[in-house]
Amino acid sequence: MAALTFGFLMDPLESVRVDHDSTFALMLEAQRRGHQVRYFEQPWLRFNGSRAEARMRTVTVRREPGRHFDVLGDALQPLSELDVLFLRKDPPVDAEFIQATQLVELHNGRAPVFINNPTGIRDANEKLFGLRFPELMPETLIARDMAQLSRFVADHPAGTILKPVEGFGGQGIVFMQPGDRNLRSLLEVLTVGGRKAIVAQAYLPESRQGDKRIILVDGEPCGAVLRVPSHDDHRGNMAAGGTPVKTSLTAREREICARLKPSLQERGLYLVGIDVIGDWLTEVNVTSPTGLVEIDKLDDSNVEAKVIDLAERMAGSRK
Repeated sequence: MAALTFGFLMDPLESVRVDHDSTFALMLEAQRRGHQVRYFEQPWLRFNGSRAEARMRTVTVRREPGRHFDVLGDALQPLSELDVLFLRKDPPVDAEFIQATQLVELHNGRAPVFINNPTGIRDANEKLFGLRFPELMPETLIARDMAQLSRFVADHPAGTILKPVEGFGGQGIVFMQPGDRNLRSLLEVLTVGGRKAIVAQAYLPESRQGDKRIILVDGEPCGAVLRVPSHDDHRGNMAAGGTPVKTSLTAREREICARLKPSLQERGLYLVGIDVIGDWLTEVNVTSPTGLVEIDKLDDSNVEAKVIDLAERMAGSRK
């Protein structure tokens, strides 16, 4: 097909890990097909009185650590010039992040194909969206009241996972058992003295065998990786030291994907990474889900090609 212009709203390109970063893999695949690749950072986005625009860098990319991109151009460009815009800024989903998702909708012209849709991103908090499907989730409490949270921990002798609502990459996730004398102090820190809600979730012993990241493209599972925690940690996230291991999908995991598909498609959430432990859904990641590179290596596949296929079809039908 004719060359398209792909934009990527992301964290600084200088800091990406070329052997791990899923956004970088998407950029490489778009470039391989002859599309133009532009990237910009959240602070470079603005509204000029009539339309949203951003300072954008047109780049060539290559998988060479330390010299992984060259800048071909650097100019202020309207978002309406983009055929496809990947919103791939890492969490936390804070006020500035929300503002960015609102600004990109003010294109005042031909809208790019959004992956993912900014309204859908705002609607799908990664820790909370799965609670729309309580039958798929382990027992979960969202609260800031320390007495409530303490009772939840006491009621789960196998343990409780405590984590911030806006966290990512395993940051701030704590395993707690009844009777731990650190509980009150820890809850004070996590809830900022009762001013901030956190997630308390029943501990799943299957997590010692790993948690599974499943990548969904337009609601369909396209690959998975099992993330196994180290012996001295409870977190399987690769950013927290988890080891990626080859895996396949179970019937229960396919059922979970099928249950989620209509809600994801309805919200324009085309590239999603869900986390499953045992038979239970724990998170639905919609901002910048990772795992593509690890799945490619373990399965000798090309998950990013399926994403770019979708982007090309959507951009082509819009034209």
